[in-house]
Amino acid sequence: MDAKRAMQIYSSKDTYEVHMGGQPVWIENVDEQNGLATVQVGADPHNTQTVSVDRLQEAGNE
Repeated sequence: MDAKRAMQIYSSKDTYEVHMGGQPVWIENVDEQNGLATVQVGADPHNTQTVSVDRLQEAGNE
């Protein structure tokens, strides 16, 4: 995924299924300039990671 698409998903009112390494994630923030996203891994709100957006995949585009 690229930073522009990550920002579109993050800003959207719709829900999109996004995975990282086969696990579902929620995008919590996007740093478009640096190509990074902060994501919540799974259902645990304390399990967050800042990763390169190229590690994220939109479901159906894997």
